[in-house]
Amino acid sequence: MAEADWEEVTVIGHRAKANQQRSKQAVNSAMRTGSQVETSKKFAAGSNKQMSANKNVAKLDRETEELHHEHVSLDVSKLIQQGRQAKGLTQKELATKINEKQQVINDYEAGKAIPNNQIMSKLERALDLRLRGKDKGKPFAKK
Repeated sequence: MAEADWEEVTVIGHRAKANQQRSKQAVNSAMRTGSQVETSKKFAAGSNKQMSANKNVAKLDRETEELHHEHVSLDVSKLIQQGRQAKGLTQKELATKINEKQQVINDYEAGKAIPNNQIMSKLERALDLRLRGKDKGKPFAKK
């Protein structure tokens, strides 16, 4: 298909008929006999790539909102630190008490951690201190 003629017709999206063979061997034998062979390479066949990079770039250019994770607030980090010191615990002792690493306690007290409700509830129980809700800093009422 080096030159396009007006008589040529391109068929898009047709299925192979029963008499058409797709193996390399069948294509090679047809070429040897001189019969007409049409081969086509499908673009991105068998891959899961979507060629919509231009759309994504435009969408990112329009995006103006700054996305970031919320960190532990300063008052909660101070409450954790004061509650730990009131119990006479080190960061490592508190961490082993709630089955977490010492770095987790350090991050919560420094205000760098992303709040996790499971860890917050462990800290509340270990320190007997409310860290969430409207009654922050009050004693944790056990059921």
